[in-house]
Amino acid sequence: MNTAVAEARHSKNWEFVAFRTADQDFCVDIQMIREIRGWTKVTILPHAPDYVLGVINLRGSVVPIVDLAARLGLPSLEPQSRHVIIIAIINSQVIGLLVEAVSDIVGIDPENIQATPDVASETTKAFVSGVIAIEGRMIRLIDLDKVLPNTNGED
Repeated sequence: MNTAVAEARHSKNWEFVAFRTADQDFCVDIQMIREIRGWTKVTILPHAPDYVLGVINLRGSVVPIVDLAARLGLPSLEPQSRHVIIIAIINSQVIGLLVEAVSDIVGIDPENIQATPDVASETTKAFVSGVIAIEGRMIRLIDLDKVLPNTNGED
């Protein structure tokens, strides 16, 4: 077993990047994040899903930008200069996630991550892999692997 993996499994806390979108708190595993950058105007792609805003040039690579709020079924964001793009690696693809703001990096004991409630729809459970109650906030843990549709055409 890789020593770094073994140490991570025995580590008390996992680190997540916490952010807001559609006035809601979410987080993702910090290991999936490549960088956080300011809003950049996108080049629109015809016939793209409504949650795909377009693409940007990131140091020579074409990167799709997803309105994460729209993808989660929340009201879409109207991109503004104060918004940020979280550059993430999902299923070996680099994508950008448009969010309102990144709030902080939180260390969470894995035992404090609660399951998504049974009253949530299957679609909600597909995107939200857990809920974290911290400092008076309820932060939903997003499963980034579910953000992009499957290659077989299903969402």
